[in-house]
Amino acid sequence: MERTAVNPWDWSIKLGYNQAEAIEGATRQLICSGQTSVDANGNPQHAGDMRAQIDLALDNLEAVLKGADMDFGNVVRLGIYATDVDEALKNFDLMGMRFGPHQVAPPMTLLGVTRLAMPGLLFEIEATAAA
Repeated sequence: MERTAVNPWDWSIKLGYNQAEAIEGATRQLICSGQTSVDANGNPQHAGDMRAQIDLALDNLEAVLKGADMDFGNVVRLGIYATDVDEALKNFDLMGMRFGPHQVAPPMTLLGVTRLAMPGLLFEIEATAAA
């Protein structure tokens, strides 16, 4: 798979994502549902702690990717939902820590929402991956 960044402006690169990516040569695509801060039984974890919720949601996304023999380097698009956008952005260094080693900056959208599927959840991340 070959990825070509498309950035008519450079401001998003400074924030850790590309405006778009052209993907060529991919033969498999994985569409991941939103991953949140839940344990293996689906119970919400880390009430009120955005940073811990982001970290666990990323762990859960990584587990889903691994189940398809993929990793963060295969992610080509992210959709992120947060009940407090400012608090989520304060903790986006976690995103860089996970995606940075793979040298990818997938296009993403961050949306502020009033609530997520289960009470107490603050952050949800969905991904599209390709190989």
